[in-house]
Amino acid sequence: MPLACPPAPGLVHLALPKGRMQENVLRLLADAGIRLTFDRRGYRPALSLPGFEAKLLKPQNIVEMLHLGSRDLGFAGADWVAELEADLVELVDTGLDPVTIVVAATPSFLVDGRLPARPFVVATEYERLTRQWLARRGLEARVVRSYGATEVFPPEDADCIVDNTATGATLQANGLVVVDEIMRSSTRLYAHPKALDDPAKRPVIEHFTLLVRSVLDARQRVMLEVNVAKEHLEAVVDVLPCMREPTIAPLHHDAGFAVKAAVPRARLPELIRMIKERGGTDIVVFDIAQIVV
Repeated sequence: MPLACPPAPGLVHLALPKGRMQENVLRLLADAGIRLTFDRRGYRPALSLPGFEAKLLKPQNIVEMLHLGSRDLGFAGADWVAELEADLVELVDTGLDPVTIVVAATPSFLVDGRLPARPFVVATEYERLTRQWLARRGLEARVVRSYGATEVFPPEDADCIVDNTATGATLQANGLVVVDEIMRSSTRLYAHPKALDDPAKRPVIEHFTLLVRSVLDARQRVMLEVNVAKEHLEAVVDVLPCMREPTIAPLHHDAGFAVKAAVPRARLPELIRMIKERGGTDIVVFDIAQIVV
């Protein structure tokens, strides 16, 4: 008798991140309408979206499990995908939790603001990225593996560090200055290549990706509504950077038109000014939950 039931065909094994990335990823899924129900220990949430089996893992482990193929789909940082040289397919760059992998040292260790040509000690969690950086720069150093709190190594236990930073505040608080930048990273959705080759799993993964992307696209835009007299309609429509064409409806008593368009959030201040200058009135702006094109 088999010890366990074989997985259902098409069941996608999803990895969700623990720690720093978890809050933003779970909010992203919630905004996509995907509800999670956690078990007693909180490591194996059930998704309201059918076709998935999910597990919470550390981001580094997610990359490893995706690379091995025990997980089909997962959210992880691009920095760890590069560090582990994982063979994965990037589906979506969420842009969440952006960090930069930098080289930092105390000012007293630097020579004219640069790392010295002599051998030195560098502490890091990113051993492979660090060795690649040293080779590119033609520098000689001993690499010491750190396990968190890398910024406390200098000056007694290392001359410099390679670490990730979001704002640089932690580096500054520990008396370190950035001397080089290795790469920029963010939370991204990855898939194992064979999962995308599976005819049962691929449509499930594609639908999940579409839902995630719809929220990210919506966060970049707002819905703008404006009333405009007939003689000013074309002037207002001409300045609206809508996705295709704006929605236009006649106002009561032939008083003009109501124009609606999803416009880039970043351009909103400029657009409001231009719309008012061209005769638009009664401008209303509201958030969009999802955009599916």
